[in-house]
Amino acid sequence: MPDKPTILLSSCAMLLLLAACNRPPVEPEQPPEPRAAGHTAASRALHEPLDKAKAVEDATLKAAEAQRQAIEAAGG
Repeated sequence: MPDKPTILLSSCAMLLLLAACNRPPVEPEQPPEPRAAGHTAASRALHEPLDKAKAVEDATLKAAEAQRQAIEAAGG
């Protein structure tokens, strides 16, 4: 059976080894850096059809107004 000083020395060595094995401190979470809007492929894919629809709507409204004016000018 090992003597007391050996057991004490082994226990101290084990405690030191266990103390050295703790995990590193947790760093606070950093929010993601903002990216410039409109520069991603997903953003373009989303906004391109909307912009096209707005352009078509404007053209349709102008054509309807021109038609109304033509009807008014014809005496309708």
